[in-house]
Amino acid sequence: MPASDLSLLIEAAQEAAEIATRYIGAPLDIRDKPGGAGPVTEADLAVDAALKQILCDARPDYGWLSEETEDDAARLSAERVFIVDPIDGTRSFIEGNDIWAHSIAVAERGVVTAAAVYLPMRDKLYAAGAGLGATLNDMPIRATTRADLGGASLLAATPAFAPEVWREGRAPEVTRGFRPSLAYRLSLVAEGRYDAMMTLRPTWEWDIAAGDLILREAGAVTSDRRSAALRFNNPVPRLDGVLAANPALHGALHAALAD
Repeated sequence: MPASDLSLLIEAAQEAAEIATRYIGAPLDIRDKPGGAGPVTEADLAVDAALKQILCDARPDYGWLSEETEDDAARLSAERVFIVDPIDGTRSFIEGNDIWAHSIAVAERGVVTAAAVYLPMRDKLYAAGAGLGATLNDMPIRATTRADLGGASLLAATPAFAPEVWREGRAPEVTRGFRPSLAYRLSLVAEGRYDAMMTLRPTWEWDIAAGDLILREAGAVTSDRRSAALRFNNPVPRLDGVLAANPALHGALHAALAD
């Protein structure tokens, strides 16, 4: 990882926030993306354009993968690639809530090496560089050390608690939580506010790339739903869900899930 990648991502996230917050209370020109992929607003597109210019001008040899940019297969031959969700939690942004984030990462040969997740309305900037640890507003953060799944706090959507999801035919006794932004869910586990998170649906890389490194640098384990390591910049940029927790709890969570 070039030493300046992390600072570049942090500066870009702060610039993204300045752009996005200008749209609060203004007309958003909301449109539905094809295939039921959710809404997109003028703010999403403006942030996407600004981030692409800032980041690609600074690193012209890096590839580009973003939720709001038409995919270009040229990224597959790049050694490093930016993976970006301009506004993670667009529905929350539209509704005027504060749980949305800018999620920006650099992946090198499939492994994330620099990451920033910024929630401007909550003044929370999570960041991590490979081997540098994870921080929240420049202060070090760590995942919890809880080993038992029973009684753990778990961030997941309601369908994840359906009986058929679990090996024993019922969900374990956990404290349930949810946040609309996947990047924020991942970051909350890295911060130690929750013990674990999971999503069992196919998941776009831009939703989780930044959170993946922030978690790993905070001492957690990340994987897909079948406990395989997460790899990024795939031809189809979608992964088979996400499990995240400290090593012991991650193993317990995976073991509790039905095949």
